[in-house]
Amino acid sequence: MRIMGLDFGAKTVGVAISDPLLITAQGIGIIRRERENKLRRTLARIEELIAEYEVEEIVLGLPKNMNDTLGERAELSLAFQEMLERRTGLPVTMWDERLTTVAAERSMIEAGLRREERAEQVDKIAACLILQNYLDSRK
Repeated sequence: MRIMGLDFGAKTVGVAISDPLLITAQGIGIIRRERENKLRRTLARIEELIAEYEVEEIVLGLPKNMNDTLGERAELSLAFQEMLERRTGLPVTMWDERLTTVAAERSMIEAGLRREERAEQVDKIAACLILQNYLDSRK
């Protein structure tokens, strides 16, 4: 069994996968979205990855505001959760993703990545952090 972590953004979706023992998360890439309101290809690619990695659960980042309220991005993520559940038949757990993008940026700066490289990797690393936090909470 593996768990997939997703960081759902307006232009990309970061993807991470757990190891079979559910101990660590590895970022596997990003899915580029042509338009924010078009999700057919995005969902199809997620389904391909689910089959490839034998995923049995999905963790989706929930971008709450710092005051714990839900804004527009959070509402879009909740709608995406419903689409994922309908399309894949898998349980989709929402996970508070506040500050994961900030943490991802910080770790890449510390690693010495250039701004262009960071822009390419930030969503994948954020998905990895979302999934790793979820995996750690299960222990």
